[in-house]
Amino acid sequence: MFLFRGGRVDLHSRARSWREWLRGFFAEKDREARGLKLLREWLSAEQLAQFNVEGSFEVIGNHSEKRYRILHGTSMNVHEIDAAGRPLLCWCFVPNGGYLVAGDVMLAQKIALETDELAALAVANKFPPGNNQPHIPVRR
Repeated sequence: MFLFRGGRVDLHSRARSWREWLRGFFAEKDREARGLKLLREWLSAEQLAQFNVEGSFEVIGNHSEKRYRILHGTSMNVHEIDAAGRPLLCWCFVPNGGYLVAGDVMLAQKIALETDELAALAVANKFPPGNNQPHIPVRR
């Protein structure tokens, strides 16, 4: 114990509390980083280039061959887009389960649209694109 401005401070207790807080902080950052690393490993070269530049990537639905843009996020982040890259419809669907980081959700959305688009859209909520949604030009 040390005297600190007229009071005693248990440095071991304070250090232990600080270490626990840091562990929690970095564990959250580690989950996010691991989720994004896994996502990047599953993206095609073209999708990875899009994601690195724009923070989003495009997929082609396996049934309709419609184009979708998956934006970084965990909900309301799938946009059906036209040939010019403008959003036509927005879709919201996420995997069942507990809390997932954005990279994990985006990977699940990618796999769902590329392998069973109709089933994914059957459970999705659909809504019109809002005015606050930016137009992201398609880079080809």
